[in-house]
Amino acid sequence: MKPCIIIPFYNHENAISQVLAKLKKQGIPTILVNDGSSALCSQILTDCAEREADWLTLINRAENGGKGAAVLDGFKAATALGFSHALQIDADGQHEINDIPVFLEAGTQYPEALILGRPLFDKTAPKSRLYGRMISNFWVGINTLSFDISDSLCGFRLYPLAAVAKLVNGTNIAKRMDFDIDILVRLYWQGVTVVNIPTRVNYPDDGVSHFKVWRDNLMISKAHAKLFFGMLLRIPQLLGRHRP
Repeated sequence: MKPCIIIPFYNHENAISQVLAKLKKQGIPTILVNDGSSALCSQILTDCAEREADWLTLINRAENGGKGAAVLDGFKAATALGFSHALQIDADGQHEINDIPVFLEAGTQYPEALILGRPLFDKTAPKSRLYGRMISNFWVGINTLSFDISDSLCGFRLYPLAAVAKLVNGTNIAKRMDFDIDILVRLYWQGVTVVNIPTRVNYPDDGVSHFKVWRDNLMISKAHAKLFFGMLLRIPQLLGRHRP
């Protein structure tokens, strides 16, 4: 396994330096995707990339396209650079970077699997996000006809890039906050095995969240509805995965 890290970034200038300092200790090549951030943020990222050029690659998107658009650009770059797996983490410091070796160990043991974070929340987690998560997990269970996926929204996950390339080659994946759900369910439909890893999650170091409760929950609901109709066409295939 040849892994890298992908960080989608949009205006988290107060947290990113600390996140990168922690990542540097892991010694893993990292791709930082600037998704049309402000001039100030973009300059901070440029400075970081110049200082850490031996392990940090910066990709600048001219306009903000959403988390999914940034991660997909990261996937393309990772594949072009010859990496076999990409570990996605968020830029705001909410993920437990010390758990990265656990994810990589699971990826080594199950190289064709999607390794998903199962978040362990503390008191910083907004109640609205927790309730929305419960609803999303319910619908992902329906749209996969399984309980294989413990959490559908955690952005801490290790992707097998061969499976991702196969999927995105012929599928229009969601580009914004509905990305994590859309790619997850579609990879499961494709036959990718899921491994769940418990990991602590905090909200967030810099006090900035780009999640808009009403707008993004509506977007996610629409994604679930679209996936539901896709699931109906795949019922025999999905049920066949659970046969002895």
